[in-house]
Amino acid sequence: MIAAILHMDGLSLFGLAAVAAMLLFYSLEERAPFFTLAFALACGMGSAYGFLQGAWPFGIVEAVWGLVALHKWRRRRIPKGVPGPR
Repeated sequence: MIAAILHMDGLSLFGLAAVAAMLLFYSLEERAPFFTLAFALACGMGSAYGFLQGAWPFGIVEAVWGLVALHKWRRRRIPKGVPGPR
């Protein structure tokens, strides 16, 4: 496995890092809003990877997932009991 990672090109390493970050931050989302924001940014990296490697449907889905995570992060930052924007 280590040998396979060492022989990856830069784009594949970027994709691996993006997906690994998504997995890590998704698993930590309930601990703090920061991890939701980090997950959204990792989704943006995954989206960029999808477009760069030619899998545009993957890029679109990751971009949408990132926007959903940004919305979730924004909602989580508002203290409970405080009315949100209308």
